[in-house]
Amino acid sequence: MGKTVLMQGNEACVEGALAAGMRLYAGYPITPSTEIAELSALRLPQEGGKFIQMEDEIASIACAIGASVAGVKSMTATSGPGFSLKQENIGYACLAEIPLVIVDVQRTGPSTGMPTSPAQGDVMMARWGTHGDHPIIVLCPSSVKETYDLTVRSFNLSEKYRTPVILLMDEIIGHLREGMELPDPEELEIIDRPTVRFPEPKRLPYHMKKGQTVPAMAPFGCGQRYNITGLIHDETGFPTNSHEEAEKLMYRLMHKISDNYDDIVRSEERNTEDADTLIVCYGGTMRAATEAMERAREKGMKVGIFRPITIWPFPERELKKLSGKVKKILVAEHNYGQIVLEVERIVKNDCKVDFIGKVNGTVITPDELVKKLEEAE
Repeated sequence: MGKTVLMQGNEACVEGALAAGMRLYAGYPITPSTEIAELSALRLPQEGGKFIQMEDEIASIACAIGASVAGVKSMTATSGPGFSLKQENIGYACLAEIPLVIVDVQRTGPSTGMPTSPAQGDVMMARWGTHGDHPIIVLCPSSVKETYDLTVRSFNLSEKYRTPVILLMDEIIGHLREGMELPDPEELEIIDRPTVRFPEPKRLPYHMKKGQTVPAMAPFGCGQRYNITGLIHDETGFPTNSHEEAEKLMYRLMHKISDNYDDIVRSEERNTEDADTLIVCYGGTMRAATEAMERAREKGMKVGIFRPITIWPFPERELKKLSGKVKKILVAEHNYGQIVLEVERIVKNDCKVDFIGKVNGTVITPDELVKKLEEAE
């Protein structure tokens, strides 16, 4: 059994990362994620790890990538402006298949925006921010306890599939304090990357046996010298202009995520059994949606909630099953409309899709949600 603690969302992120095996944090202070850097600076030396403040956001993710290549579980955290700067290196980590966790505690934008105000405007950037087709996994917590759990899960998925994973938080959850049970680390499932130590000299670094989609990784310094590049490469790790090799590589990178949908994708449903109206929300917005659902049901409205926990890949199979059973879907998010576009794509003509959003630095309230639900009656 663990112990009950009062903890902030950003603090839970650090504790989850340490439990998952993070031993290097490289970052740059930026509101509202700064507590992650501060607590990492305090806690990592206590666990035998290293904290380093880099000169900027680009250097921060580059440092974390370098540590991961050497075999160290690494993390960096930021907010919107810094997340923009990290995009090129996110693409590099995707192509080179370097495990890495990137935390984005969203704030109101664009540009410098409103640093201390909540928002969820980085959803599409999390999926498509770096250029080109690329695989990505994005998780989004709605409580302090879930922040801890999903940070552990982010590391596990990153290690298992050799890919960067984004933990997409928001200011609401990052700065929220609530009681939670801190698990005993020995009870956690911890996954480490497939690793080849002291490999044979002629081993190809990106070679896999038939049926494998994730190559074993030899940490630098363990006996094998090999090339890592952001260019399209073959099994040797060196660049190639072969169209066949390019297609082979890109197909594998995309399908190592899409073919493992059931292992990766998670969602939550509340009161969907009899619902004729569905609130779709995620992250901190879930707090207001839950109270709005309860108030609406007291008024006789059959309202349920669908929450994607894995934002990317989006849990479209689960939403599609529900969209054929309800009359209306209300998408609530703190932006000008991002996940609503994904919902409309999936639902098509199954039911009506409505939207409520905010971009002024304030939060959507339960009263506003209930009013929107009543207007749709």
